[in-house]
Amino acid sequence: MPIDIDTFESSPPDRLQKNGETNAERVMRFLAAHPDQAFTQSEIRDAADVKAGSISVVLSRLEDRGLVRHKGNYWALGEDDDVAAYTSMLESTRAANERFGEEDMDEWLEHAVDDEDAE
Repeated sequence: MPIDIDTFESSPPDRLQKNGETNAERVMRFLAAHPDQAFTQSEIRDAADVKAGSISVVLSRLEDRGLVRHKGNYWALGEDDDVAAYTSMLESTRAANERFGEEDMDEWLEHAVDDEDAE
């Protein structure tokens, strides 16, 4: 679905992602759903719907942050407290979405306070 040019110009890049999710969020959501398995880049790429040219960079950045682990050709969810916090947040969000429905970002933005108006 196309967006108007004003939205294009004024929105941050992460707001213009497919389904509002970044590539990293889709990768983490996939790996968090399979914490007891490790996958190749191509398996993660296909499951998380990330472009072939982006998956390597996404996984490397997540590894730098300790959110994923890498050994040989395989990648798995990380093991530290950041990962536990992330997966907990993901599960809470999933449960809330199932119970109350997903948020509509455009509707939320209609009621958000503009920084200039808050002064």
